[in-house]
Amino acid sequence: MRKYLVIVDRNRSQKWTRFANFIIDRLVITIAFLALGFISSLLYQLANIDFFVNIIYKMSQVNRFVDILITSVIYFMYSFLIEYFTKGRSIGKYITGSKVICIDGTEPTFNDYLIRSISRIVPFDALSFLGENGWHDKWSETRVINIKNYQAEIQAKSEIDHLGKKEIA
Repeated sequence: MRKYLVIVDRNRSQKWTRFANFIIDRLVITIAFLALGFISSLLYQLANIDFFVNIIYKMSQVNRFVDILITSVIYFMYSFLIEYFTKGRSIGKYITGSKVICIDGTEPTFNDYLIRSISRIVPFDALSFLGENGWHDKWSETRVINIKNYQAEIQAKSEIDHLGKKEIA
């Protein structure tokens, strides 16, 4: 699979696409929190169920460190679960036509997704993609690619390889 190293590198997503992925995914998490608050309020108003309202109230009383810790755990769970179960595509990546693959062109493993997600907890990792590769890409040996361009180049390479084999036979 080393033959795909150059193809993976050539089809990496642009920095602005990666930034859009980040913004969209953060927006999805924010909307999920807002929806949870709305549903909790609705349950309290309609059925006098205050369980969720009490949890939200207690969460609003925590100190800044605990807030950052809880938010980091939620973002870790979101990024890990969605990328793992969708085979490398968060909601932001679906919208921008991006996908996570290993540097050799293979599908990332459970551990690759786990390392990517844990790495995101590092402060300033969210902006590290503005360099050559994001830290979570480097540490997990994965890349975010433009899936349409990547598949087109793989198809073209396969057709060229197939033509060469026909002429030899």
